[in-house]
Amino acid sequence: MKAQVTETVNALQDQLISFASELVKIKSPTCHEEEAVKRVADEMRKLNYDQVIIDKVGNVIGVIGNGPEKLLFDSHIDNVAVNDSKAWEKDPYGGLIIDEKLYGRGSSDMKGSAAATVYAGAMIKKLGLDKGKTIYVCCSVMEEDYDGEGLYRAIVDNNLSPDYVVICEPTHLQISLGHLGRAIYKITVEGVSAHGAAPEKGVNAVYGMAKIIERVEALGNRYMQLEGERPSIALTKIESEAVSLNAIPQTCHIYLDRRMTLGENEETVAMEMDALIAGFDATWKVHDVAGTSWAGEKVNLHSFLPAWEIEKDHKLTQGCVTAYRDLFDHEPSMYKWNFSTNGVASAGKLGIPTIGFGAGIEKMAHMTNEYCPVPDIVNACKFYTLLPRYLS
Repeated sequence: MKAQVTETVNALQDQLISFASELVKIKSPTCHEEEAVKRVADEMRKLNYDQVIIDKVGNVIGVIGNGPEKLLFDSHIDNVAVNDSKAWEKDPYGGLIIDEKLYGRGSSDMKGSAAATVYAGAMIKKLGLDKGKTIYVCCSVMEEDYDGEGLYRAIVDNNLSPDYVVICEPTHLQISLGHLGRAIYKITVEGVSAHGAAPEKGVNAVYGMAKIIERVEALGNRYMQLEGERPSIALTKIESEAVSLNAIPQTCHIYLDRRMTLGENEETVAMEMDALIAGFDATWKVHDVAGTSWAGEKVNLHSFLPAWEIEKDHKLTQGCVTAYRDLFDHEPSMYKWNFSTNGVASAGKLGIPTIGFGAGIEKMAHMTNEYCPVPDIVNACKFYTLLPRYLS
């Protein structure tokens, strides 16, 4: 089967890379992915998918087969904005291919993988590898600002219930077994406003917050001393409210980025937040982010995204290892991402066995002069095509 997969994908290699380049040329910032979604849907129809769905959130989902065992590939097709275009050596939306590198915003994160999955679905059907299976190719939206919500809604709203999920974020053709969780907390300290000329008549909320910040810094330093995989906490934003520039602030807010290890949950971290504000007129909450998708659907992200990890002896992991070994004639490298992915939805919230494998270089995500190695896209397509064979 290796030879058949290789031959079939190689025959469409130019078409695949051209499609990846087209996706890079499409500007698709979060909540504005309509053009990219419709381009993917058109390609899926051209490739003779059994069904193509654009759901109410705006995700595009291609379906191959109708068997009882269900495998879902997910690639988000929104990208972060380009705010430094003059610093780019090449047009960030040019989709240029030079020296076997596809340049442009979103090439590694993660339109190279998206193109690979779209073509893999067609190759799976052509080679009959969908027998007894249903293959979902999901190009999800809103990932950059609403981690996991696009994929979560794709699975839940459309009753997909996959048995396995492959998150196709860049791994440079390594296998990712999971990543830390991420939460955003907002702490608020209340004070009493007064004129700046008579500060003794007020209670400065910023001064009160300063003492809490000292606790945050001390906790973060303790975490940094831990060995192995460890949690972290960092202050990422501070703001205050006052009636004017010569008034004592009556309110101060800070935002904390909290990275979590396996086993930590909202209850355990809540005790930590309680300890940070103890003794002060302060409150805390998990930060919620509300937005509207390009399709007009309201989305709310509760910014507590649990850690997840798949075992090395799990059927999905072993299937990936076998498919990789069969294709590339050596053992794969396995590791864990150091950033958050849509796996927080499939594995963290829904408990679906999830693994990561993608084209592109992890450190290229959000970087100036982002690129994706062209061979990664082709080889990822081969891997995605062959994988269903080893999940029977």
